[in-house]
Amino acid sequence: MSLTNSQYDMIMQLYANERTANQNMIDQRYEEITCLSPEFKDIESAIINLSIKSASMRILGDTSEDYEQKIAELDKRKKEILNQLHKPSNYLNPIFTCPLCKDTGYIGQDKCSCFVKKAVDLVYLDSNLKNITDNENFNTFSYKWYNKNTVDSSTGLTPFDNMHQVVYICKDFVNTFDTSFSNILLFGDTGTGKTFLTNCIAKELLDSSHSVIYLTAIELFNRFEQQDFVKFGEEKHYNTHYLLDCDLLIIDDLGTEFGNSYTNSKLFYVINERLLRQKSTIISTNLSLYSIREIYSERIFSRISSAYKILKLFGDDIRILKKTKGLTSK
Repeated sequence: MSLTNSQYDMIMQLYANERTANQNMIDQRYEEITCLSPEFKDIESAIINLSIKSASMRILGDTSEDYEQKIAELDKRKKEILNQLHKPSNYLNPIFTCPLCKDTGYIGQDKCSCFVKKAVDLVYLDSNLKNITDNENFNTFSYKWYNKNTVDSSTGLTPFDNMHQVVYICKDFVNTFDTSFSNILLFGDTGTGKTFLTNCIAKELLDSSHSVIYLTAIELFNRFEQQDFVKFGEEKHYNTHYLLDCDLLIIDDLGTEFGNSYTNSKLFYVINERLLRQKSTIISTNLSLYSIREIYSERIFSRISSAYKILKLFGDDIRILKKTKGLTSK
């Protein structure tokens, strides 16, 4: 397990905080109802007394009185009172942040998916990603930076038309994420929107409680180095377990790292393991497909070309366009 004892304790404390907050909400609702209808509290007391009597009679083998019927009638009256107060019948039911594990972190002996998400958020604090996605998401995406006139010879599309197709595929990736396993490679020149699109996808999946890890290629390989090359006696600060098991791994700017046989072997390991585990990956790069084949070997390129949706982005450098617009508007 990749969590230290203190990290595990922090996660379990988060669950305790959630349970406390949810119980406080139920207590506030109960106080609200009993203030509006004192009868409701009397019914609660009557149900408790009848339940105790019913249990005692069952032990003694006395079934002469139908306590269960009386309790059912009182429960019905409680629902009538809630309805009269314009509250749903489940208004006072237990509240759970995660209904699957009931805010315990476990389903039986197995960790719940919400535990994995909490662990990812803790081990890989991607607050920077979350802050970025507030501004870079599908709602803020604009096609105005993409040329409508120049046609790309390899695709027969203008940058504008091509981006419409790319965004459609990216949105479909999000919409079918839980029902269809897929991966994406975004490649193209600098400033054509690759990172922006990965942030759009990350935003949608983070908002729907999926675990997402975003790392540049340099950061990805640094994680492995910090795990694999720990000096004797030093504490291991990183474990790559969650790189393989998170719902979505985003590797940005592949090709900017210092490449060697070690990084190539780790890239193949991540790509191959996530394919075997049916965990989605998005890779963005400025490299051409030919360069990917030449730099990262045939077997890596084979995995990508066979299992990834390959999307080419082209057009003007949006960063330069924005700077130019900013200068001309002054």
